[in-house]
Amino acid sequence: MIKHIYKIFFVVFIFFSTSFSNSLSDIIKDIKIFGNERVNNETIKIFGGIKKGDEINNDKLNDVLKKLYETNFFKDVNLKINNSILEITVDENPIVQNLIVEGIKNKDLIKAVKNKISTKEKSPFIENRINNDIDQVKDLIQDVGYYFSSVDLLTKDNANNTIDLIFKVDLGKKAFINEISFLGNKVFKKRKLLNVITSEEDRFWKFISKKRLVNKQRIDLDQRLLLNFYRNKGYYQASVLNQSVQYDNSDKFNIIFNIESGPKFNFGNFKLNLPKDFEKNYFLDIEKKLNKFSGEKYSLKILEKMLDEIEKIASSKNYEFINAKVEEKIIKNNILNIEISILTDENNYYVNKINIFGNDITQEEVIRNEFIIDEGDPLNNVLFNKSISNLKSLNIFKNVKSEIINTENNYQKDINITVSEKPTGQISVGAGVGTSGTSTAFGITENNFLGKGIKLDSNLFLSEESIKGKLSYTRPNYKNSDKDLIFSLQSQETDRLEGFGYKSNDTGVLIGTNYELLEDLSFSPNFSVSYESLTTSSKASTLLKKQEGSYFDTEVRYGLVMDKRDQSYQPSDGYISGFFQTLPVNIDENQTVINGYELTAYEEYIDNQVLTLSFFAKAANSLGDDDVKISDRLYLPSRKLRGFETGKIGPKDGGDYVGGNFLSAFNAQANLPVMQSFETIDLSIFYDAANVWGVDYNSSINDSSALRSSTGLAIDWYTPIGPLSFSFSQPLTKKSSDKTESFRFQLGTTF
Repeated sequence: MIKHIYKIFFVVFIFFSTSFSNSLSDIIKDIKIFGNERVNNETIKIFGGIKKGDEINNDKLNDVLKKLYETNFFKDVNLKINNSILEITVDENPIVQNLIVEGIKNKDLIKAVKNKISTKEKSPFIENRINNDIDQVKDLIQDVGYYFSSVDLLTKDNANNTIDLIFKVDLGKKAFINEISFLGNKVFKKRKLLNVITSEEDRFWKFISKKRLVNKQRIDLDQRLLLNFYRNKGYYQASVLNQSVQYDNSDKFNIIFNIESGPKFNFGNFKLNLPKDFEKNYFLDIEKKLNKFSGEKYSLKILEKMLDEIEKIASSKNYEFINAKVEEKIIKNNILNIEISILTDENNYYVNKINIFGNDITQEEVIRNEFIIDEGDPLNNVLFNKSISNLKSLNIFKNVKSEIINTENNYQKDINITVSEKPTGQISVGAGVGTSGTSTAFGITENNFLGKGIKLDSNLFLSEESIKGKLSYTRPNYKNSDKDLIFSLQSQETDRLEGFGYKSNDTGVLIGTNYELLEDLSFSPNFSVSYESLTTSSKASTLLKKQEGSYFDTEVRYGLVMDKRDQSYQPSDGYISGFFQTLPVNIDENQTVINGYELTAYEEYIDNQVLTLSFFAKAANSLGDDDVKISDRLYLPSRKLRGFETGKIGPKDGGDYVGGNFLSAFNAQANLPVMQSFETIDLSIFYDAANVWGVDYNSSINDSSALRSSTGLAIDWYTPIGPLSFSFSQPLTKKSSDKTESFRFQLGTTF
C-alpha cells in the first residue's frame, strides 16, 4: 500500500515538474513589436539582445526589459509571450528638438547653463532626470551670485513626437556680501580669520571678484577651512556652532560664523598598534617620529603626515589589505593621547571597476592619475582614502563623493566617484601706493585648463620705472611621474634714462620641474634662455656704459627647499629653509654665478603670538675675467630692511646705487598682544639688520661694506578701502651715503 502511494506521488511530481519547466522556458518562434515609430524593429531586437530561436524564460525576459530601458529611448516597455511569440510593446520617449534658455542675456552664462543640463538636443527626453537638471542650473546661477534666482521648466510639444525644452530663468538681484562677522570665543582677530576663508566682503575695488557674492557651497567650504585652521593651531575641540546669512536693509547680506574655539591641546603619549603578523621593524621610524611630537601642540597636519607614512609602507611592503584607525583620548590638563591602530581587513576585496561621474569638463585621465589603487588591485582602505584626499587637493572640484558597492563577484567591489565641477579661473587686479611709488598689477589664473588639470598663470606688473609680464604653464604629475612640468615666458623693461641714464630689456623662456625629493624636501631644477639689451646715455655710470649692448644668456637654476612649517599659511611653528643657485651655460656671454640661501623660523612665544626670525644671504660672482652684469647685481628686497629707502643703500657710482656683489640680512619680528579689541588691526615690533657690498668692476669705488640696522613698529590694518600696512622705523646704524625713511606705507589689494 505504501509503495503504491509513493508511485502515485512520483508520477504527480514528474508531471508538475515538466509542466512548470515548460511554463518558464520556451523557444521563441517569432517576435512582434508594437508602438515604435522612430526606432525600427531590428534595432529594438539588437538593443534587447533577443532573436528568433532563443530560449526564453523569466530571467531572460527581465534581462531584455532591463536592456531596453537602459537605451533611454522608451518611457514604457511591456513584454508578453503568446503561443511562443514574444510581443514587445513600447512607448517611445519624445526627442528634444530644441533646448532653450530664457531670462538670461549673457551668452557665456547661457552656454554654461546648457553645459550643465544633461538632457541635450536630439536626445531622448527622460522625465525622471529633469529635476536634477533644474537643480544643476539653480546651483550654477547661484554660484555666479544670483541668490534669489528661480528656474522653471516648460515643454512645448512638436510634431513627430518631439518637444522643445524651455528653461525659464528669473535671475533676480545679485546677492553681495556686506560684512563677514566672527562671533563667540574665537580667540583670533577678524583680520586673520578673513584671510583663512574664501568669501570676501563687497568693496568697490573688487568689481571683478566673484568671492564677494553669496554662495552656499563657498560658505560651507569656509566653515571647513575655519575648522582645519583652528585644529592645526591646537584647538582640538573647536567647532563652528552655526553659520548664517542675514539680509540687511541695504539689499546686501551679512555672513556670520559663530565659533567656539575651546581650549588649546597638546599631544600626550602616542601608541602604535600592529597586527601580530606584521614586521615591527618596518614601523620603527613612525614610532620615533610620533614620540618626537609628544608635548607639542595638537595639529591635524601631524596626524595626516603619519598616516601618509603608513600609506608609503603599505605600498612598499605589499601590505595589501590594511586600514588605519586613529583614536584621540582626552586626559587631564588638555592633553590628548593618540592611539593609531593598523588593522587588517577581515574580508579581502579587489577593485573590479572604478566608475567616474560628473566630470563634464575635467578629463577622466586627470582623476584616475590621482588614484593610488587601480582596477584589479587589492582594495586597501588606507590607499583608497589617500586617493580621495588627492582628488580633493586638486582644488578643481566643488565636491568629491565616493562609494564602494558590491558586485556579482563576492570578492570584488566597484568604486563610484562622483565629482561636481566648479569654476577654476580667476581674474585679479592689484593696485598699490606707497612711499616708494605707485604700482598696478593684473593677473589671470586657470587651474584646470582644457580640463587637463593644467595650471596657467599670467600676470602684468607696472610701476613708475618698469613693466614686467609673465606667462607660466604647469602640468602637475606629468606622465604619472609625480613631477610637475613647468614652462614660462617672461619679459621685463626698466626705463631709468632720465634719472640714471640707462634702459634695459630682458625677454626669456624657462622650462623646468618641481618635485619632492625626500620627505619635506623639494627640488626644482630649470633651464632658461634669455635675450637682454642695455642702452645708455651720458648720465649713465661707468659700469653701465661699459656693459652697453646685447646679450644672449642660457642658464641652469635649481632650488632645494626644506619645509618643516606646521602649515604654509600663517605658520606658528617650524621653519622653511631654501638654497638656490644659478649657473651660466654660455660662458662667453655670461660668467655670473648666483648663490642664495634663506632660512625663516617661527615660534609661538605666547598664545597666538608668533616670533619670526629670518636670515637671508646672496652672492653674485664671475667665473672669469668679465664683471657681473648690471642685471645680475644684487639689491636688497624692501621687506628685508625697513627704515631705508628701497635700493638706496650699498655701493654708489656717481649718483647711481649700483647694487653689490654680496648681500645679507637678518630680521626679527614679534606680534604684540595689544589692542585685542581692535578686530582689524595687528601690531608687531621688528629689528632689521642688513648689508649690501662689493664692487668688482672698479676698485676705486667704495664697496660700502657696513652694517645697516633699524627697529620699529609695524601695523597691518584691514581698512574699508583695502589692506593697509605701514611701519615707523628708527635707523640704528648706517653709512653717510645711505638714504633713510622713518615711515613707509603700502595700500593695495586684489579683486
